[in-house]
Amino acid sequence: MKVLVPVKRVIDYNVKARVKADQTGVDLANVKMSMNPFDEIAVEEAVRLKEKGAATEVVAVSVGPTQAQETLRTALAMGADRAILVQSDQDLEPLAVAKVLKALIAEENPELVVMGKQAIDGDNAATGQMLAAILDWPQATFASAVEIAGGSAKVTREVDGGLQTIEVTLPAIVTADLRLNEPRYASLPNIMKAKKKPLDVKELGSLGVDTAPRLKVVKVTEPPKRAGGIKVETAADLVMKLKNEAGVL
Repeated sequence: MKVLVPVKRVIDYNVKARVKADQTGVDLANVKMSMNPFDEIAVEEAVRLKEKGAATEVVAVSVGPTQAQETLRTALAMGADRAILVQSDQDLEPLAVAKVLKALIAEENPELVVMGKQAIDGDNAATGQMLAAILDWPQATFASAVEIAGGSAKVTREVDGGLQTIEVTLPAIVTADLRLNEPRYASLPNIMKAKKKPLDVKELGSLGVDTAPRLKVVKVTEPPKRAGGIKVETAADLVMKLKNEAGVL
């Protein structure tokens, strides 16, 4: 079974994002970038499936600039067998990314796509669902456990009321939640081996996919700074302020 794992290059989660002075977007100049954390979890799960014998090949793919090769090399160091970069300097919307992935899936014919439930930059949590829709494949989102057996995947997912277990027939789309696993650190020998693993680069235009934007960013602003709190002497004072000043009672 071939497993395809889309990964995205995003601002490192330890870095505080800064808005451009003209409020047209987020400032990426001289900012540390890394693999989207949820995508790391997806890579780890795919590699574990291979280690269990459920998968035979893990292919990491990314859609982004030339620098995204570093992100793919990280996936290769974690255990992916090969990688594909669809090179584009555009900041593609989720639907466009889903269309690009569909074109790659037509070439690669994987039986399973494991991807992060969302990217921490846009927080859309939409690409996996859109990909399943345009492929007409079953989907199991926000997975906290995955078992592959007999041509199907049994997926445990976290819902508001607890845990829900569903079974989907392969080929299918699975999106990884935070508690699915803990990604491994790439060892130095594996980092060196990753440099020799195949990484193919394709131009976005060669796929013949319509990636025209459907959305327009009007303005990007930082969240308002939180005001300082106050202390009250009694519960009665607290109720009065909540009622008369905060207007929540």
